[in-house]
Amino acid sequence: MVNRVIGRFAPSPTGPLHFGSLLAAISSYASAKHQGGLWRLRIDTIDPPREQAGAADSFISTLEAHGLHWDGDIVWQHQRIARYREVLAELIAKNLVYACDCSRSARAEAGVLDCLGPCRHGEHHPNASDAAWRLRSPATASTYHDRLHGELSELLSRSCGDAILWRRDDLPAYQLATVVDDHDMSISEVVRGTDLLDNTARQCHLADSLGWARPQFLHIPMLINSTGQKLSKQSHALALNNNHAAENVFLALQLLAQQPPAELRQAFIDEIITWAVAHWCESALPIGDIKQP
Repeated sequence: MVNRVIGRFAPSPTGPLHFGSLLAAISSYASAKHQGGLWRLRIDTIDPPREQAGAADSFISTLEAHGLHWDGDIVWQHQRIARYREVLAELIAKNLVYACDCSRSARAEAGVLDCLGPCRHGEHHPNASDAAWRLRSPATASTYHDRLHGELSELLSRSCGDAILWRRDDLPAYQLATVVDDHDMSISEVVRGTDLLDNTARQCHLADSLGWARPQFLHIPMLINSTGQKLSKQSHALALNNNHAAENVFLALQLLAQQPPAELRQAFIDEIITWAVAHWCESALPIGDIKQP
């Protein structure tokens, strides 16, 4: 599998998959398969308070109904907590992270993004069991390349501060789990929505800190509703109807500017997916947000 493209789809079970989810799933699947690669499925089950009962199981049936079949076993993040602790311990040993117990209200009152200062500078040593672990931001801007948006740069100390890698409620944070999993799964490209673009510099900085290779990135346009809101579980986006899978995929390809032929509209789902893989054109993707029809 040396140099083989490996993509992934990694939804969080905070609600059912919606049309915006489908755009990301199809894009990541078609990109990997067009290059003769693999497509993995990871379900990001590290935030129990926000998870919706039955959502993870519905992901599986929805992807299968829409002809998106993953390679290998599903990776479940809640089964990998020990691995995340192992990487956190490595970062602690290298003094790349620090424990911080600054409260949200105190930070808001002081107008700071992350730590009030004493935790970061070693003047205060919080009880690690009651603190968040933060990754020290680099002094210089973090630069990375996106295949659709080009060269991007972000000064993390100003934009988001020192990122939380381990939460005060003793759960791994999204940034840590994502980077560790992508590394351990040998993910070579991350294709996802632009709503996650602002996570990329943080994830690149963490991968660099661990001495790990970065995946390539491609952030596809975001699907918005009639009021300009991102189509999401939080905005009560409707769940995908598996009974209309072929119609859903055909429309998704149209929205992604892949120009599927009209006769494909009447085809079976597997034929539509096969066409999408064979004719995937990354350069045709629109840059701006996509309005929900």
